[in-house]
Amino acid sequence: MKPVMLKEIFINVSAGSTRIAISENKELVELYYELPDHQRMVGNIYKGKIQNILPGMQAAFVDIGYESNAFLPFSEIGNTEFMSNLTFDDEEEQSKPSKNGKIKGIDPAKDFKIGDEILVQVIKEPYGEKGPRVTTGISIPGSLMVLVPNGNYIGISRKISDKYEKRRLRNIAKEMKPNGAGLILRTIAESKDTKILGHDFNQVMENYRTLNHRVKNRKAPVVVYEDFETVDQVIRDLFTSNITKMQIDDKLLFKRLYSYVKTVSPDQLKCISYFKGKGSIFDSYNIETQIEKSLKQKVWLKSGAHLVIEQTEAMLVIDINSGRFIGKKDHEQNSMAINLEAAKEIARQLRLRDTGGLIVIDFIDLVQPDNRKKVYEEFRKYLRKDRAKVSVAEFSNFGLLEMTRQRVRASLMDTISEECSSCSGIGRIASKDTVITSIENWVKRFKKKANDKRLVIHLHPLLSNYIKENRPKLINKMMWNNWLYLEFEENNEIQKDQFRVYSKKRKDFVSENI
Repeated sequence: MKPVMLKEIFINVSAGSTRIAISENKELVELYYELPDHQRMVGNIYKGKIQNILPGMQAAFVDIGYESNAFLPFSEIGNTEFMSNLTFDDEEEQSKPSKNGKIKGIDPAKDFKIGDEILVQVIKEPYGEKGPRVTTGISIPGSLMVLVPNGNYIGISRKISDKYEKRRLRNIAKEMKPNGAGLILRTIAESKDTKILGHDFNQVMENYRTLNHRVKNRKAPVVVYEDFETVDQVIRDLFTSNITKMQIDDKLLFKRLYSYVKTVSPDQLKCISYFKGKGSIFDSYNIETQIEKSLKQKVWLKSGAHLVIEQTEAMLVIDINSGRFIGKKDHEQNSMAINLEAAKEIARQLRLRDTGGLIVIDFIDLVQPDNRKKVYEEFRKYLRKDRAKVSVAEFSNFGLLEMTRQRVRASLMDTISEECSSCSGIGRIASKDTVITSIENWVKRFKKKANDKRLVIHLHPLLSNYIKENRPKLINKMMWNNWLYLEFEENNEIQKDQFRVYSKKRKDFVSENI
């Protein structure tokens, strides 16, 4: 019998950020950050204007009101790639759109003109100096279903395996589906009754009517539909029947998510709870420690071997070293054991770090072709848990494995750190918002162990100025939440990504003791 996976969601809300951790069998596998100044764009729909058409690049650039024009590849005009995860009946197989991303009769290079208005949806966040990537394949997501205005089909998630349940959902969808539109039933729709499905459909249609009204009455470039915030989007996409626990440490967010779950999945209300413990929720469930260990350049494996993960300008490079591993078998079998262990950890690290682009992995050399094949197949098996699209090539003649991973947003490292010109390590230090989150989590831990009421937080002037200019209410919020009087003092001797805390009661620094 296959063991049941313990899949849990933990949400930590602080003045500096909101963090969502996903764990499987107590092991951290995904981590999402929502920062106050970083507005998520993926899923948003814009009424834009074509600014440039480049037939040589097979792409157009669209002004959507963002600082950089959006990138629209011709392959994304009418793209229906998401349909690979759906099933259709025989009749719909004949009428569903093709998967090659082409609209019959349209040649963008000839038919598009500069200044034309166009409706596009963001599918990839802006990265560096690049603007967001967009598609004309518009979809309006609900909690249980997705409306595809330019489709004309019913799709059911392939993850719903019961044929009778698929038939039931298809019959319900046929009654709901508007003429000329497509309707997709998501995995979470499984076993939901008609009333709950109907409520979600009505909400999706209301969003669609609002979208249409804005398209008709607003001038381009303008946003006409905004998708959920990061927290709501993650819960919408990941809070399925296999989630065993979801715990939140913020009362307002807990109430909002509880109300959401009550509407779309009332049978799972028992899984959601408010964290009442002292200190940080991430400390209580050993998540903070896992984050610190997992995001280092060197990642240790249980066997004593380790990974070295290095991000270069062109690619992510991962090297496997046997390290302290001492096997009792021959070299080939020892190398095989390390590679299999590394394959599992690498798949987890890619999800956790949310790294996109080209990735090259240098596994320990194996002589036997069958052993290489087994490592390759095991690695692909672990990658199936990844929601991002991945493509993996077989081992090269030099024993390297090359792969690509879909980049939807900035990687976790880019989100929580910034470039450093003097760190002599990986070239990055914790971002200002990450340090703010660390300060608040430290205060929570301190409050749990001590009763000091007046603390002075020493930090670098750049961080102090950032707080004053961008987080003016931060200090009051931290004092109110922790029932402490806090003072912030500038100190040029402290590194930009560090802080020290002085207790007026003890007349000494206490940050090193917690």
